[in-house]
Amino acid sequence: MSKKTPFYSIHEKAGAKLVDFAGYQMPVQYAGIKTEHAAVREAVGIFDVSHMGEFYISGPEALDLIQKVTVNDASKLVEGKAQYTCMCYEDGGIVDDLIVYKLFDDAGFIVVVNASNIEKDLEWINQNNTFDAKVHNQSDDTCLLAVQGSKSVETLQKLTDLNLSDIGFYSYKMGSLAGMENVVYSATGYTGEKGFELYFDKSHADPEKVWNAIMEAGEEFGIEPCGLGARDTLRLEMGYALYGNDITKDTHPLEARLGWVTKFEKGDFNGKEALLKKKEEGLNRRLVGFVVEGERNIPRQGYEIQNDAGEAIGEVTSGTMSITLGKGIGMGYVATDYAGEGTEIEISIRRKTAKATVTRPPFIKK
Repeated sequence: MSKKTPFYSIHEKAGAKLVDFAGYQMPVQYAGIKTEHAAVREAVGIFDVSHMGEFYISGPEALDLIQKVTVNDASKLVEGKAQYTCMCYEDGGIVDDLIVYKLFDDAGFIVVVNASNIEKDLEWINQNNTFDAKVHNQSDDTCLLAVQGSKSVETLQKLTDLNLSDIGFYSYKMGSLAGMENVVYSATGYTGEKGFELYFDKSHADPEKVWNAIMEAGEEFGIEPCGLGARDTLRLEMGYALYGNDITKDTHPLEARLGWVTKFEKGDFNGKEALLKKKEEGLNRRLVGFVVEGERNIPRQGYEIQNDAGEAIGEVTSGTMSITLGKGIGMGYVATDYAGEGTEIEISIRRKTAKATVTRPPFIKK
């Protein structure tokens, strides 16, 4: 039986196409992926992402637990800041990618994880919790909306007394939203646009009132409700990895272009030894972005990547038609020899191959 987010009835009334995703009934699209994608790129869109997971980690050794399970250095976090990171198994394979928030007043941390990994991640963190730290799963009690696009600040500014222009990327503040207090305004998102992710307690919220207030505030800018379809096309234009596609337990951060969040100098963490070994031995494959030639050639997950001799050199992990570029774009793992910017590769699409060029994301320049 699929769960429903607090905004389910709104999606239903709006005529959204609903599907089962990560155990939730979620909207894939409303007016259409192209319309929703364009709204975010050009003005503003709103996403219900309440299916995501939130864990509250507190106690004297909360930081020690986070340092053990994540690869980034959470000791560098200050109150009001967030950090992108991932968790690894001992063999270096990725458990999940996530965001860690340092709370105010030494209250601990909030860890935000992917919807499909909530149970697995919680079990993994608890399994590693040999510290004086408490882990509380707040996922079912948290509403999360993402308001994204160049007009997101003007839209939300009508509904709060916070100065939203002051909130820098990967920072957050707490304030009011449409008369509701204690809302987290986090300058994060998955679209590559200016925007905010809004966290608030389900028990204090009137979801319909909040949603309608945001829709009304964004009406003059042409705000659109957006589904998972546009979320995917937007994130892929930016080259953001998706768990289950581009990163899995069978991939590790160094080959997945996540070396920049892997801080070996911070001390011990899960997977450190295995990752150091992989680094010393050298990588045999890398996650790359690519742009496909031709108007109708759309790469899809699982398609084979070949060299010009027709030999298999990798596989597509994510692919779509870029709505902004009007061309096929994608990501996939290829043998290291073919990972250089500008390398020509071939994508096997149905019974033919299409030429593609290895291109460092983001695919659209902001």
